[in-house]
Amino acid sequence: MTKIAGVNVWLEDNSTKMEEFNCCVADLLSNEYVKQLDKFSQHCNTSRLQHCINVSYYSYRICKILGLDYVSAARAGILHDLFLYDWRERHTKLSHTIQHPKAALENARKITAVNNIEADAISRHMFPLCAFPKFKESYVVSLADKYCTALEIIAAFKKRITKRRR
Repeated sequence: MTKIAGVNVWLEDNSTKMEEFNCCVADLLSNEYVKQLDKFSQHCNTSRLQHCINVSYYSYRICKILGLDYVSAARAGILHDLFLYDWRERHTKLSHTIQHPKAALENARKITAVNNIEADAISRHMFPLCAFPKFKESYVVSLADKYCTALEIIAAFKKRITKRRR
């Protein structure tokens, strides 16, 4: 079962809310290229696939509440870190920060049609270290990415502290 970070929700829930979310991203999550993201660590103990699912879910929920294009936001969340290498071995942190959104967008276009909102959200999710996003949904994906990163890192530190106390 895949748990969404920070909330008591699982990807496999049969609730109406999760069914609608899954409809937005099911084709992406069943794609073999996307599935390979599970082999790469993103933040501490979180796989890149799990991180993308977390970002996608929060982007979907926020955009739905705000009346924005939640389908594009959810899809961009899955695709925003679509690269199959360990950046720690290939790049400095700064070069990775600048280069990986371009690689993710290139890879996304190889596996699915990408609309303007999705392309902008993928290529500019590292804002403010890159150009300003053009769409509100892109800002949401960028902020969801940062929020999920913080949740994932805090969870890893919490786990370490708990182990030390035993």
